[in-house]
Formats: sequence, structure tokens, C-alpha cells
Amino acid sequence: MTPEALAALHAGAFTTPRPWRAGEFETLLASPGVFVLGDAAGFVLGRVIADEAELLTIAVAPEARRQGKGRALVARFETEARARGAEDAFLEVAADNAPARALYHAAGYALAGRRKGYYHAPDGARIDALVLRKAL
Repeated sequence: MTPEALAALHAGAFTTPRPWRAGEFETLLASPGVFVLGDAAGFVLGRVIADEAELLTIAVAPEARRQGKGRALVARFETEARARGAEDAFLEVAADNAPARALYHAAGYALAGRRKGYYHAPDGARIDALVLRKAL
């Protein structure tokens, strides 16, 4: 997937946190340890450094939601992270993103911390980020 395609899909999936731009995807994809998995209906972007993986972002097109796509992408992220040597994985999720929190909980991620006011909503509100972790 091109940075432009990733940005378009991300924009269809997010308002908070703000959607990432093509240039941001391009920079991330050129970074060591970064990988992307998926297709036009959804993708996951991750990074492995040493023995730790970070799920940087995941996006599923609105018309492809509630069909197991997110669950499959998380599983693919974990498989790829393990193949790259990761023993643990972590991610950040907006505290008010109930569907994503349910997805990660079902996948075995547990609360490891909170970043107060980390995200900015379009209306200016501040939203906490929950840091979730899982042993792979």
C-alpha cells in the first residue's frame, strides 16, 4: 500500500486522534523495524525494536467493520512481530474508543499505563491515552 492509500484509509477511520498524512506514513515506512500489513479494507502498521513491538496504528474502512477484519489484523501484527523477534507488544488507544478497547481486550492486551490528555479531539477536548501491553 502506498503512503497515499494508507492516509486515505486512515482518514476514513479516524477523527480522534487526527488522521495521519501521507508524508507521515512515508517517513514511518522508511524507519527501521517498521512494517505494514493489510489491504484496501484495512491495515496495521507496526514496529519492532529489539524484543519489543509497538502497534503504531490500525485502520479498518467503515464498510468493512464488524466482520473480524480488526481482529485478523491484530493477529497478523502479533505473528509478524514474533517473527521479527518481539517478546512483548504495546499500543496506545484513546480512552473513549470503546470498540478498539474491546478489540484489544479480546486479544489479551492489559492496561499498563495512562497518558493524561494525550489526544486532542476536534472540539478541543483532551482525551487520555491508555497504554496496553501483552506478552507475545
